[in-house]
Amino acid sequence: MFKKAFLTLNDAVKIGGPRAFSAMTKPVGSNCNLNCTYCYYLDKERFYGSSRKIISYELLEEYIRQYIECNEVPVVSFNWHGGEPLMAGIEFYEKVVEFQKRHNPCKKRIENAIQTNGTLLNDEWCRFFKRNNFLVGLSIDGPKSIHDRYRINRQGESAFDKTIKGIDLLKKHKVEFNTLTVVSNVSENNGKTIYFFLKSIGSQYMQFLPATDYIIKGEATERDVIVSPASYSAGVAAPWSVSAKGYGKFLTDIFDEWVISDVGKIYVQIFDLTLSAWAGVEPSVCAYRETCGDNIAVEFNGDVYSCDHFVYPENKIGNINNQSIKEIISSPEHIKFGINKRNSLSGECLRCKYYFICAGECPKHRHLPTASGERKFSLCEGIKEFYKHSEPYMKYMVDLLSQERAPREIIPWARDRKKLSVKNL
Repeated sequence: MFKKAFLTLNDAVKIGGPRAFSAMTKPVGSNCNLNCTYCYYLDKERFYGSSRKIISYELLEEYIRQYIECNEVPVVSFNWHGGEPLMAGIEFYEKVVEFQKRHNPCKKRIENAIQTNGTLLNDEWCRFFKRNNFLVGLSIDGPKSIHDRYRINRQGESAFDKTIKGIDLLKKHKVEFNTLTVVSNVSENNGKTIYFFLKSIGSQYMQFLPATDYIIKGEATERDVIVSPASYSAGVAAPWSVSAKGYGKFLTDIFDEWVISDVGKIYVQIFDLTLSAWAGVEPSVCAYRETCGDNIAVEFNGDVYSCDHFVYPENKIGNINNQSIKEIISSPEHIKFGINKRNSLSGECLRCKYYFICAGECPKHRHLPTASGERKFSLCEGIKEFYKHSEPYMKYMVDLLSQERAPREIIPWARDRKKLSVKNL
């Protein structure tokens, strides 16, 4: 970890090794067949319009060529996001695979992941994903009563059944999939319910994304606008935002089930990240690193942003029609964005016992004022409760790893600890 109080551009250059980055590629921009209440990306219609958008094949090919070339590592990962990226059509992704093969002279391993709400999946899509080894990220918030609260289609109707049908098709064709679950106010006190539901539909890798937003209220016929992280003071807390206490309970409730039954069988991203931190391993997710900027966002027209949570006009760092990707990601503006994650942190955060785990979390989620007037993670108190609760278990698993034993061996110990805890109540 960096020990300096403030990082400079020169520090960032010295830290760098072989260039490796990823991108949230938006082939259809913010276009989507759903109208999820809490979606921060639908707001991008304000900047790019709501008409049909799709990246041209010419631009796509050049982007893929540069993306492979600029990643100076043996494995190159493409992440296709939206909006709803399936709206680009299968023919588009057939071109993606064609261009990836054409522009890979060094024979790097190419990986593709796509994030979808699952409602457009059919047998043809699933056969394509299986044939080309796509990893599918499936957005689902829990059982129907929870999922439908904020995930609705353009007609204001439930999309749950179509999503479940999509999951069934993925399983039918043996397509690997992960689940992404937004943790909102309706998720509070429902951690176990959501966890058991995700297990029941076959999810073996779960990501939980907390909703903590500020909005400007729209007119009756308009969406509420989620404000830029830099200007949250202009808005009000979104009604769908999870509370700090609720988020902490959500995580601990799931953890208590996971640690007595599912370690090594079910992978929960935040649990993996927490264990990695205790083991001294660099986190794989930018939100938990000291600096960020290695996961850019690329819009359908070539516009590039340092992060897909910061797709606002003031945060645009270039366009691949005018500059190379290498030039854009090497620009002072982009580097400053990355190191500002650390430099903008409060002294309170830097002194925190658990800073080595969360690193202040994503700047998008820093809305809570500190005593000194700086901002920190809005759900800080909740996630600290989770870190405190999980600490003895994490230390036990690190000890297992040091003995070259599997973390799953914690399960008998965790069960005994739970029985003792219940007995002492």
